[in-house]
Formats: sequence, C-alpha cells, structure tokens
Amino acid sequence: MHRQNRRRWWTLGGVALVLVATTGGVVAARSGEDGSASAPRPGTSASAPPVTVLQPGRPGESAAVTDSDRVKPLEVPVYNKADVAFAQMMIAHHRQAIRMTGLAPERGSNAQLKSMADRMGLAQTIEIDVLKAWLTERRLPESDPSHNHATMPGMQTEAAIAALAAAEGADFDSRFVTMMTAHHEGARVMAGDVLRGGSDQRLNEMANEMAVEQASEIRRMRDLNVT
Repeated sequence: MHRQNRRRWWTLGGVALVLVATTGGVVAARSGEDGSASAPRPGTSASAPPVTVLQPGRPGESAAVTDSDRVKPLEVPVYNKADVAFAQMMIAHHRQAIRMTGLAPERGSNAQLKSMADRMGLAQTIEIDVLKAWLTERRLPESDPSHNHATMPGMQTEAAIAALAAAEGADFDSRFVTMMTAHHEGARVMAGDVLRGGSDQRLNEMANEMAVEQASEIRRMRDLNVT
C-alpha cells in the first residue's frame, strides 16, 4: 500500500529539500535552517506558484526534477459493464471449478491429476479473492441476480457434478479431465470477452494471465491420457 507523507532529505544545487511522496510525484519544499519545511509567508496567496518536484522515472531510468505544474495527474481507473460482469460471473464460474477440484483427493486415482486439481483449486480461490476485492473497492455487489450462471461458457450441469461426485478411480479421472477441460475453455472465452470489451487494466491483465494458465492446464490434463 502506498504511504503518504514519507519524507526524505535531498540536496539540490546546494539547497536542502524535503521530499514528500505523493501519488503524482515527489514534492520538494525548501527547508529552513532548522530542517523544517518553510511555511508560506504572511500575506501570500493560497495558490502558491509551482514547486520543484522529483518525478520518478520508468524502470531503469533516473528520476527527473521538474515543476509541479508540469506533472500530469494520475488518471482515475475506469471500468465498464463488461468488467463488472466478468468479475461477478467469474466468481461463480471459479466456485464450480473449486467444487470439482475438491472431489479429486478422495475420488481420483491418478496422482498427477490430484496434484493438478489441488493447484487449480488454490489458484482459483486466490483469484476469487482478487475479484471480490475489486468489486468491493468499487462498492459493487458480488453477484447480479440478472446473470444466468448456468448459461456461462463451460459451466457444468448439476447432474454432471453429481455424477462426478459419485465416480471413483479411473472413471472419476476421465470425467474430471473432460469436464474441467470444457470448464477451462469456457473461462478462456469469458476472458476473451473482457479483453475485447473491458476497460479496467487490472482485470485485463488478470484475464490475460488466466487465459494463458488455463490453456496450459488443458494441455497438461490431456497429456495424462486418462480419458
């Protein structure tokens, strides 16, 4: 978390400066002899002239000294309906996947498959937490009653989930790979939708990483040759 009002001392052209970290740059105020930042002089206007700031550079680049009126304000993150729908619906989508992976330790027989299921469940639990936090930050509900979760790409029917829960050994392994492959492919469709229509950078990055990882998991499940 970014910390406000973090002060550091620098010397610039023989003048002591106290740097106060802000979201747009680092304000450099001239200091008095006692080391404290000098206050505005009596009778001066509240709208003071630009002050010297130290603006961080890009990774690998040096910081630059400039005037505060030349620092561009940070853009307010924007999002749209596609972002909100993705976050809300992917929570429900992931929860079904977690139900499926939770069956593997007791019902499955392939050690590699059970290990993969454990990693999938953990990863999707973390992603749910991220999506819930994203919605909470924007004071948005976790779900929308207008969404029909059963029609989401890759969602499995309750009958199919019940059959998976009743299966054991090689039968479970085969059903799991078939169902989870379809589930992953559906999640990748949803990720593609938000990548094309969404506006939020964080969700864009998350959806891209999700699509890549789930494509890799599909390949690894198929390599098990349990179907």
